[in-house]
Amino acid sequence: MQGVGGVVRHGGGPWQSVRVTWTEPAARRTLRPPAEYRLAATVRSLTFSPYDPCARIAAGTFWYATRTPAGPATLALRPAGSDLLAEAYGPGAGWLVERADAIAGLRDDLTGFAELAAAHPLVARLAGAHRGLRMPATGQVFPRVLRAVLEQKVTGKEAYRAYAATVRHFGEPAPGPMQPLLLPPTPEAVAAAPYWVFHPFGVEQRRADTLRRAAALAGRLERCADSAEATRRLTAVPGIGPWTAAEVVRVAYGDPDAVSVGDYHVPNTVAWALAGEARGDDARMLALLEPFRGHRGRVCLLLAAAGVQAPRFGPRMPIRSFARF
Repeated sequence: MQGVGGVVRHGGGPWQSVRVTWTEPAARRTLRPPAEYRLAATVRSLTFSPYDPCARIAAGTFWYATRTPAGPATLALRPAGSDLLAEAYGPGAGWLVERADAIAGLRDDLTGFAELAAAHPLVARLAGAHRGLRMPATGQVFPRVLRAVLEQKVTGKEAYRAYAATVRHFGEPAPGPMQPLLLPPTPEAVAAAPYWVFHPFGVEQRRADTLRRAAALAGRLERCADSAEATRRLTAVPGIGPWTAAEVVRVAYGDPDAVSVGDYHVPNTVAWALAGEARGDDARMLALLEPFRGHRGRVCLLLAAAGVQAPRFGPRMPIRSFARF
């Protein structure tokens, strides 16, 4: 049984007063992950920080708020003995529970990876040490576009501040008992907002316009049949290049081969881990990853999970604020 209470009021700007509660999940499903499966490590890529307004891990349970074709919903994934219990709240609960295994990374296909990993001692060791790590697939493009565009060419702190402020401005409380979890903004609201709305969030016009263009095309992006089609459509949007597209399809489709070309750190990390070279460019990174084609993104994920980093030289990128420009 589910309980609903509260009133939704919207005055043309951010949501002013909303309180909707769902005391009982509207849909449940029991999943059976492999014995070595690690929930927190797998779903961590779906959270921006421990304080992500749309997704977080609390007391061993992963909470994920989103908008589905059937309406808003919140998914809770929690270990239950050797099983994984999926419970969802809200009008879109059925849709979300049906995809719960994909979101939990249980549709991740590792076929052939062990043979590829064996070609390099470090990759083979990490594949064994992190065998419980899976790649989730949310099946939703625009929520990841929102985050990826805001991460373009800024520090992680700058990106998170912009993302959290944007969600709080456009979002509304998510259904379910995990408060104050918020739903991600609708593409329609983002597309309709003038670029200067994003300025106080630390987002300059270039990224704001890119985000608004992607939001206007969100319907087409969500209908892409696979990662390859989504990559083509994404990179056709002015302001979205290979890095942003890879960040999106790796999570939306669980693409294990998506490599973030153009990243500030990843080429150096790959060069250091696979060849002992302190620095590497995109061409060198791709050459070193070529033996793992089909799972190149998975190799990068394993390096990140293991905390592998190239030596650092020079100062870190400064944190800036566009809000005062």
